[in-house]
Amino acid sequence: MSHPDIYVAIPAMDERQALPLTLQDLSIQEDAGQFHVFVCVNQPESYWQSPEKVAVCQHNAQLLDYLQSLQMPNLHVIDKSSKGNGWDDKRSGVGWARKILFNKILSVAAGEDIIVSLDADTRISSHYLASVRHTFARRPDIPALAVPYYHPLAGDEPTDRAILRYEFYMRNYAINLLRIGSPYGFTALGSAIAMRAGALRKIGGITPLKSGEDFYLMQKFRKMAPIGLYNEESVFPAARPSDRVDFGTGPAIIKGQHGDWSAYPIYHHSLFDAIEETYHRIPELYAHQINTDFLTFLQNSNKTSIPDTPDIWQSIRQNVKDLPHFEQAFHEKADGLRILQFLRKKQMENPMRDEEALFDNLTYLLPNNIPDWYSRSFSFENYSVEQLDTLRRMLWKMEMEIRKEIG
Repeated sequence: MSHPDIYVAIPAMDERQALPLTLQDLSIQEDAGQFHVFVCVNQPESYWQSPEKVAVCQHNAQLLDYLQSLQMPNLHVIDKSSKGNGWDDKRSGVGWARKILFNKILSVAAGEDIIVSLDADTRISSHYLASVRHTFARRPDIPALAVPYYHPLAGDEPTDRAILRYEFYMRNYAINLLRIGSPYGFTALGSAIAMRAGALRKIGGITPLKSGEDFYLMQKFRKMAPIGLYNEESVFPAARPSDRVDFGTGPAIIKGQHGDWSAYPIYHHSLFDAIEETYHRIPELYAHQINTDFLTFLQNSNKTSIPDTPDIWQSIRQNVKDLPHFEQAFHEKADGLRILQFLRKKQMENPMRDEEALFDNLTYLLPNNIPDWYSRSFSFENYSVEQLDTLRRMLWKMEMEIRKEIG
């Protein structure tokens, strides 16, 4: 039986400094088998006429020259940056770059081949591709894999503080969803995703959004089947400010360095408990209408167009044959987007200082591991980078243990 090929997809815009390091990591992969690297160098065509952006075009031209000079037989370059080749105003951004890459790969890949999504500034170990191949061989049931990630500190204090604060948001969110048994307990990072080519075909490919394309891609995979959460090797995305997308790591660092964390709050564990209560009561909901805060939110968010249907679940009850199918339909309605919207709504109704929520969560989740110097009255600004990194590692270790247990 032949082993599946691996196709690595990397979008790159103004990455002359970072991409060579990522390609160097790929050039020394061990036990990876047959793999191909696809890079899409891209930017909007309008940048050529913009004095503020023309430097990006020039850097991309240098990057194309560099890529063409490489003696890398498995490297394939897609030029969406040279004059006449750039994006139009309606189709641009990392979402379109990933779509172009994935479509090109799907034109040559077999169904069981593996697509590994990376970013141009993401470092990997020499065993990363082999580890991904091993995970898919070990888990033939999964269509996709949410790879563990870890942002190395940059050595610049404002940036380090911002990336640690952003990881608090992401890891707190993922851990609490995993804790309550949510099907959407994963982190979607474009640099930390792998998928079967056949599964990507089945869901119709990626939706080329300017931001959040990775989130919606993984949500589509999860509605198909459970996704993998554990891989022996992690990826190491760069922590750096960027305004290329509307939300995500780069914009979070920029906003965070200006003290604005409103889009990335630390949700209190009790908000997730409200969702868990509804999960436990799905058998009741299958039998008849019940009320919970989460169900009320879902009802208001999914207005039915059928006048005689008293609630959004009635038509589902009538069209499924048993409780397992009802539960599946429930989670398709109560998906990751609805969960996030519910948490934001409850957070606005009962605001809490992020530091207090994080302290409550850590003492709730890890009551025997709290450092002596850590208190509910702490502030992110007054704690050292080393202290904040200690808290980050606590969350990282817990998340990795849960990921490994679930698989």
